[in-house]
Amino acid sequence: MNGHIRIVFISWLATVVIVAALPLDQSWQLVPNADGFLHLVNINPYNLPDVDPEEAVPSFVPETDIVFRLFTRSNPTVPQFLEIGNPSSITGSHFNAAHPTRFAIHGWGGGGHDGTNSGIRNALLAYGDFNVITVDWNVAADNPNYVAARNQVGPAGTGVSLLIDDLIDHAGASPSDIYIAGHSLGGHVAANAGKAQRGRLNTIFALDPAGPLFSAGQDDALAPQDAQYVETIMTNAGLLGAGVPMGRANFYPNGGRSQPSCGIDISGNCAHQLARTFYIESIGSAIPFRSTRCASHEEILEGLCTPSGPDANMGGEPSNHGQGVEGVFFLTTNAEPPFAQG
Repeated sequence: MNGHIRIVFISWLATVVIVAALPLDQSWQLVPNADGFLHLVNINPYNLPDVDPEEAVPSFVPETDIVFRLFTRSNPTVPQFLEIGNPSSITGSHFNAAHPTRFAIHGWGGGGHDGTNSGIRNALLAYGDFNVITVDWNVAADNPNYVAARNQVGPAGTGVSLLIDDLIDHAGASPSDIYIAGHSLGGHVAANAGKAQRGRLNTIFALDPAGPLFSAGQDDALAPQDAQYVETIMTNAGLLGAGVPMGRANFYPNGGRSQPSCGIDISGNCAHQLARTFYIESIGSAIPFRSTRCASHEEILEGLCTPSGPDANMGGEPSNHGQGVEGVFFLTTNAEPPFAQG
């Protein structure tokens, strides 16, 4: 690896990460996994070393490798396992089509019990009666090769869609009662589930959807039409999160690039994780994340916001579906929890 030697000290959760021999080539970027550990990633697909595809990409069969855990108020902490193509795993569970269904999807390096999945589950079940299904695509996501993991968001999303088909066919679930929330790479997995469902699901919440190796318009990237309502919560836009609006409604807390509670956040990981923290708080909070609709994304990049249209709440339960909410929104948060200012 050519380039000057740089030593970067990054304090995050009392961890000191030392990165040596970081090249000057802008193709390389520090990207944290779901646990906050940094990896040096080449985000230029045209400047990657030659590797054996069989070694770089582990076998990933969504139908058998994704683990779906169902939690309800009848089993809030002990999961029931739902299986694609196995109707009895659904009909023999506590799944109740009369209750809304919510999916939670972790990001790169995460697993079934990481903060995204467990945090969303706990908040929803504290708030009401839901079928909460956590998506564990760890077989593909827990890969030190970010590029390989990134390229599995399409198949992972297809797997989620197959389970949704089973819920509809065998348990009477309605697409209009289904939300999917995904963090980072999980936001694009959610998008691909929505694409496979032909945009008929109620809501997708993409929580700082991953930016490296994604751009608007890519076949497997988040898009406004992936559900009836698609909302992004951008907390590290342009670094670890997407640099351009990808949802129907796009919320930029504190400008969306850095967050006041993070202090010196060289890697962006602290800000990146706050998207899921804000969303989790929004589910049951009596104080909403009230946001101002701005004239343009360019204004937000410049630190400005000309009020343009009605205000809206970021996140929340239920979502803004059916309320005509679209565009870009700015809001400020507290530096400590509770973050919402109303």
